[in-house]
Amino acid sequence: MGDVALTTELGRILVTGGSGFVGANLVTELLDRGLQVRSLDRVPSPLPTHPCLDVLQGDVTDVDDVARAVDGIDTVFHTAAIIDLMGGASVTDEYRRRSFAVNVTGTENLVHAAQRAGVGRFVYTASNSVVMGGRRISGGDETLPYTQRFNDLYTETKVVAERFVLAQNGISGMLTCSIRPSGIWGRGDQTMFRKVFESVLAGHVKVLVGSRNVKLDNSYVHNLVHGFILAAQHLVPGGTAPGQAYFINDGEPINMFEFSRPVVEACGQPWPTFRVPGRLAWLVMTVWQFLHFRFGLPRPLLEPLAVERLYLDNHFSIAKAQRDLGYRPRFTTEEALEHCLPYYVDLFDRMKAESAEPVAQAAAPVPQKG
Repeated sequence: MGDVALTTELGRILVTGGSGFVGANLVTELLDRGLQVRSLDRVPSPLPTHPCLDVLQGDVTDVDDVARAVDGIDTVFHTAAIIDLMGGASVTDEYRRRSFAVNVTGTENLVHAAQRAGVGRFVYTASNSVVMGGRRISGGDETLPYTQRFNDLYTETKVVAERFVLAQNGISGMLTCSIRPSGIWGRGDQTMFRKVFESVLAGHVKVLVGSRNVKLDNSYVHNLVHGFILAAQHLVPGGTAPGQAYFINDGEPINMFEFSRPVVEACGQPWPTFRVPGRLAWLVMTVWQFLHFRFGLPRPLLEPLAVERLYLDNHFSIAKAQRDLGYRPRFTTEEALEHCLPYYVDLFDRMKAESAEPVAQAAAPVPQKG
């Protein structure tokens, strides 16, 4: 068992993807702790100016941008990535090149530049999907092998990049580790519940898929940020974190429909009660997807991969992070939901208004020429 007391100060910090959902929350927490932070992103920072914040606009695929970003830095948190969940016949050469350029080559650029600049610590953002591969996982741990089945570009690039980062541990004096979040949620989320709301607004949420006992886990953004910082603090010679990967989540596996229900109901929407077998739904969507690609039918309501996540247990243990890093989720799911409900209700209302605009315009009377 590692010595969780063996930790270090983080010094001057670089956060890549600092304008994104996770990155901006991480930057904010680091600033609240009085640390000096530099943010690198392709888009402007949404954060207010701060005396301890240095904002760089740049791209991880540009070696000059990366060299400027790591200059004088002690700790790197690498959160920048393209989240491309396309798979199968929808993956064009252009999509593949773009995802690999940012998620793999960009990571390699950053690691090598950080090593040359004398950076001491490097924390990479992977995903729990690097070990999933469409199988039932209940309380899986970090000994699970990487998946050989790539249903989307994001997972494929994350496996390649995580392997690279962990293999670089200790080279040129820089220690590395990787964090594997589950589905990330919280105020500022524009992915997880946006997809749920899109389905609700399109009228697609008519049935529940799979058993209520099937569970997955999620990563509330403030729990995840807490895990990131603990991992970096434990990147010390002889410490527990160097060269390691960690699942960081809320530690409360839950059925995805039960997790979504209070949010959707708070938005004033009805919630279905009828359930269909998960394997049946998966089969229907698989055939539908084939017909979509082969004959040009409309896209399936759910991709088969998404159905798998609804009817197969898919959750991971945080025991290693607890043991090595002293990680404990700072917020329960219930506490976090209470904090986030106003944000999600507002997001739903805005999405509903946007979806109604074209209808309203179409319904407006057309002025007649006299």
